[in-house]
Amino acid sequence: MLELLSLLQSGRAWPGTELAARLGTSPRTLRRDIGRLRDLGYPVVSSPGPGGSYRLVAGRAMPPLLLTDEEAVAVVVGLRLAASAQAHHDGGAAEAALRKLEQVLPSRLRHRMEAVLASTEIASRAAPAPDLRTLHLLGTAAHHRQDVRFTYTSRSGERSERRVEPYRQVLLGRRWYLLGWDLDRRDWRTFRIDRIAEPAVPGTTFTPRDLPPDGAVGFVQASARLPISRHRGVVRFDAPVEVVSERLVAEAGSLEALDERTCRYVTVADSWEWLAITLAMVGVPYTVEGPPELIEYSRELARRIARAAGG
Repeated sequence: MLELLSLLQSGRAWPGTELAARLGTSPRTLRRDIGRLRDLGYPVVSSPGPGGSYRLVAGRAMPPLLLTDEEAVAVVVGLRLAASAQAHHDGGAAEAALRKLEQVLPSRLRHRMEAVLASTEIASRAAPAPDLRTLHLLGTAAHHRQDVRFTYTSRSGERSERRVEPYRQVLLGRRWYLLGWDLDRRDWRTFRIDRIAEPAVPGTTFTPRDLPPDGAVGFVQASARLPISRHRGVVRFDAPVEVVSERLVAEAGSLEALDERTCRYVTVADSWEWLAITLAMVGVPYTVEGPPELIEYSRELARRIARAAGG
C-alpha cells in the first residue's frame, strides 16, 4: 500500500499493467489496494479499458504525504529557517506546520534534523514581514491577470490609493516587493508589500504587458524608476568586483565592475547609518558618490570612530 502510494504521488498516470508489475502483484490485488486508498481519502482517478491507467489528483483536503528521508529533512529544515526569519505574522503557519512534522518524524530523521539545526545560525537584520493573505491575494491576481487596488504608505509616511496591474512578487534582501503597472501614473512601479494595506480585487482584468527590459528582479534591484530615487546610495570601491562581492554583506542592490580594479555598488537603503557601517566593514578603499545623506553619515561615522580611538 505504501509503495503504491509512493508511486502515485509522482504525479504521472500509471497504466494498470505497469503499476502491477512494479509492485509485483496481480491486477486484482492492485484494484483492491486502489479501492483502499480511495476509502482512506486519496482521490485516485482511473481511466477504463485495456490501456487504463491510475492517477492521484488534487482533492478537497491534503492527505498524508510520503516523503523520502532527504525530502523530510529538507522540508523540516526549510520550515525552521522560515519560522526563524519570521516570514509571516498570521499566527505562525510555518511554526505550526513544523510542529506537526516533527511529531511524526522517525527518530533517525529527528536526530539528523536536530544536528543540522544545532549547527546552523541565521544572521540577518529584522525586516517587516508581509501578511501571507496579502501575498496570496496579490499572487493569485497576478496569475489570473486581475487588477488590484490597495492603500500604499510611502517611505515618507504619505498614504495614497493605488490601482495596479500586478505582475511579479520579488523576494529581495529578505523583503517582499510587488512589481506592477500603475494605472494612474502609467508606468512601472515597485511596492514594498509590507507597506500595502487593504488590498482588494475589483474584478477587472488586464492584457499582459512586456516586462521591463531587465526583468522583474532587475527592475526591483535597480529601483531606477522609484519616486524615492534620491534614496539610492552609490559607492565606488577601489577593489575588484570579485573581492568586494565576497565581503559585502548587504543583499539588496547591484554590484558591477567598472574595470579590473574598481566596481560600483548601487542600493536603496532604509537606514543610511546602517549602510555607512556596512560599507566600512568591506575593508577596502571606497568613495561615496551619493546621496548627500550617505556622505554625511559616513563623515559622522568617521568622526565617531576617531573619537573612540582617542584621535
